[in-house]
Amino acid sequence: MNLKNKKILVTGADGFIGSHLIEILVNYGCKVVALSQYNSFNNWGWLEDLPCLNDIEVISGDIRDGYFVEKMTKNVDVVFHLAALIAIPYSYQAPESYVQTNVIGTLNVLQAALKNNIEKILHTSTSEVYGTAKYVPIDEEHPLQPQSPYSASKIAADSMALSFFNSFSLPVTVVRPFNTYGPRQSARAVIPTVINQILSGNKEIKLGNISPTRDFNYVTDTCRGFLELAECDAAIGEVVNIGSNYEISVEDTIQLIKKILDSDIQIVVDADRVRPELSEVERLWCDNSKILKLTGFKPQTNIETGLKKTIEWFECDSNQKKYKANIYNV
Repeated sequence: MNLKNKKILVTGADGFIGSHLIEILVNYGCKVVALSQYNSFNNWGWLEDLPCLNDIEVISGDIRDGYFVEKMTKNVDVVFHLAALIAIPYSYQAPESYVQTNVIGTLNVLQAALKNNIEKILHTSTSEVYGTAKYVPIDEEHPLQPQSPYSASKIAADSMALSFFNSFSLPVTVVRPFNTYGPRQSARAVIPTVINQILSGNKEIKLGNISPTRDFNYVTDTCRGFLELAECDAAIGEVVNIGSNYEISVEDTIQLIKKILDSDIQIVVDADRVRPELSEVERLWCDNSKILKLTGFKPQTNIETGLKKTIEWFECDSNQKKYKANIYNV
């Protein structure tokens, strides 16, 4: 499939990855419809900052409403389904909301796609479904481990998506990104938290556990992976990782940020930010051989370059003002 001139719907378009994906799709020549979660302020999240805002159609709504989703997907060719609740700490507090959004919301998208004859749907998963690695690097056959209500809801959503492929031949690909970072990421994530606290002049950084390892990927690489999988018909019915096949600890990542910013800030463990022991995912390291075989995709931005780009974005006063560095963003 060639996406150029296709009408593309992106759910979760107002968020971090979604807004970057919108930019890439517009530049690629797609006709883009962006779903922003409804709010009474008519605020479109990160879409408000895009230079291509006038080139897209923005609609406001909620994927938890099946009638709305059915109407939204009419006359659409391809759906990139990114809308989800993703914060792990908040899933401890409000697990039902994760089921409503991530499971029921995904079911609504799948049913609407089936009824409206969508040509292809890219459903967004997460590396969190793997839990702490039983072996590395983690390929798509790795066992799934629900170590948080969030990961449990995503495992259920992924299974629902695959069931629609198996039961109804819905052309679904389950896209499983590892840890994406970059401009516009929420302060609930460790990299923007560290950068923002340093730039705010704090002498100490409050963090949770810094020993886990992650496979960090710059956001434009993740979005390129989405695009290439959308154009790959061999990926239909498959689960495909997007990652770098590079493992680094959170602590070493912090040291890289400190070096780039020439900071001597000290790390303080904040008990409120530490996950319950059995819920902490200690190790994530992506085996990206499947996406390489299917599409030839390789990440283009290494961790040092990606961090420099991210820091440069955060150093802009207008961007930094959108974050509350001294508040723990659950």
